[in-house]
Amino acid sequence: EHNILMHPFHILGVAGVFGGSLFSAMHGSLVTSSLLAETSEDVSLNVGYNFGQEDETYSISAAHGYFGRLIFQYASFNNSRSLHFFLAAWPVIGIWFTALGVSTMAFNLNGLNFNQSIIDSNGHLINSWADLVNRANLGLEVMHERNAHHYPLDL
Repeated sequence: EHNILMHPFHILGVAGVFGGSLFSAMHGSLVTSSLLAETSEDVSLNVGYNFGQEDETYSISAAHGYFGRLIFQYASFNNSRSLHFFLAAWPVIGIWFTALGVSTMAFNLNGLNFNQSIIDSNGHLINSWADLVNRANLGLEVMHERNAHHYPLDL
């Protein structure tokens, strides 16, 4: 039985894709709020940009300073190239982990699943979030049975 939701590669893939979209949205917001005005107030900022121009269109130091104060200083990039590399690499690596997760499930390599409970050396159960998710999965499986009002005894 496959439990893809508890697979670490699936978790990393979701964090990569959703994290990449979050980072891109934050970057777009910071760039928009720190555009350098090359035009007058009655004309759009877009008029001041010529395709392929060498000059910067936004102040990365202003965006870096604001974001550093918003989160913490070392959470922001002060180098444009490293920032854009990060924005491109984060979702790509997340998609790679998603592909690895699908591949491991396709070949029935369930060694990375946390379906078993954690037990200490004395045989006592150590409760974790995996136990909670596994119990919820059991409840969902029972709902598909013919007599859904009979819950299993191990719930």
